[in-house]
Amino acid sequence: MTQIINLRTARKQASRAQARKLADANAAKHGRSKAERAMQEAQATKARAHLDAHQREREE
Repeated sequence: MTQIINLRTARKQASRAQARKLADANAAKHGRSKAERAMQEAQATKARAHLDAHQREREE
């Protein structure tokens, strides 16, 4: 005997699975790990501080 399937539920599950697959693909394509974000922020802060330290003072 066959199993009775609620089509609405099956469609919702398929939609969720497709959305999850798309989200995983986007995360792999665009995402960065927490360590990578922290490293990039630290490098940007260091570069900003380096530039500010070498900036000439304005004479007005």
